[in-house]
Amino acid sequence: MLPNQSEILFIDGPVGPLQTIYLPPKGTGVGVAVINHPNPLHGGTFTNKVIHTAAKALTELGFHCYLPNLRGVGESAGTHDYGRGETEDCICVFEYARKRHPEAALSVLAGFSFGGYVALFAAQHCQPSALLLLGPAVGMYKIPEPAAFDVSRTLLIHGETDDVVPLQNAFDWAAPQDLPVCVLPQSGHFFHGKLMVLRDYIRRHMPVILPPQP
Repeated sequence: MLPNQSEILFIDGPVGPLQTIYLPPKGTGVGVAVINHPNPLHGGTFTNKVIHTAAKALTELGFHCYLPNLRGVGESAGTHDYGRGETEDCICVFEYARKRHPEAALSVLAGFSFGGYVALFAAQHCQPSALLLLGPAVGMYKIPEPAAFDVSRTLLIHGETDDVVPLQNAFDWAAPQDLPVCVLPQSGHFFHGKLMVLRDYIRRHMPVILPPQP
């Protein structure tokens, strides 16, 4: 079941429509956010609880949130492309959101697991105000992920006992960049039992890395 006030959109993507959940901000909209789901080969879709937790936190911070089903997922066109085509999808949704809300000065790219992997590539093109990575699947795929587009504007949260993407992967990726890794104690990959903690942490720390509003 989708949250109240949510809307299903079909956004024109590079290979056809992208089925997307839109969640409006609480109060005045200050920015837009695109939040990517985990790997669809393992059941990841735009209904994933982790990305909805992130969306709830971001709507409370005033963001228009867009949660796309990337290509080949749900009613989105195309077939799974192991991150390459999905990056194009993410960029397309991001650009749509910016055009739909021209008054919103800030922007966030976010993703959980595979979605974080996709967000890292998309951020190189989009240059968002901030990047939010939740248990990102770094060090997991044939094509290596890029570095964060801007360390000072990146928030990385990883579960201590993640058995899908080992915490060490996050450390290995972040260390050469001097990027802090926020570790959620006693939390696995899907943040079971820790979603409220995760939401509150995002609410507290995203404003710290976002640039001041014009």
